[in-house]
Amino acid sequence: MLKPRLSLWFTRGYATRIAEKPPARFPDPLLNTPNVAVKTLKDENLTFIHRPPPTVPSPHSTTLAPASPLLKSPTPSNKHAPMPPFLRPSAYNAAPLRMSDKDIEQLRKLRLSNPEKHSRAKLAKLFKCTPNFVSKIAALPRPKRKEFARKMQAEHETVREQWGEKKATFVAIKQKRREFW
Repeated sequence: MLKPRLSLWFTRGYATRIAEKPPARFPDPLLNTPNVAVKTLKDENLTFIHRPPPTVPSPHSTTLAPASPLLKSPTPSNKHAPMPPFLRPSAYNAAPLRMSDKDIEQLRKLRLSNPEKHSRAKLAKLFKCTPNFVSKIAALPRPKRKEFARKMQAEHETVREQWGEKKATFVAIKQKRREFW
């Protein structure tokens, strides 16, 4: 006759805790290097550890004569050697010539005489310079600038009045979105 085994009923058939990796025990790098000199003072409970550098400095690699090509100063370049391309396309353009004093005076007179006819862009094309240069050399006085800005604003308003409902809605939504930037 078979006897029931009571011990099987009271044992667990599963793990009671999650298996985990034991913590790593790395050797102390200060004490386990071969050329370390350790000196401990008993009275003051101090330990001095001296480690020599990992390699002896090479006589061929100093700051005056570095062995690495990255540390060497650039050699005088050959003028006929091919150069790398420029990073910006504007670098291929020649620098603009300096404008004479007579041309600068003429530019200022034209700009002040009729700023609507002689705009910055038109004067820049006429004198072969940039619009930014024209705005710096021949800047309008503040009252004229404000009047000119009011005229431009009025022109823009007339154009906006011709917009349809859909475009006006989209522009209003875009302006509202920009407020939250």
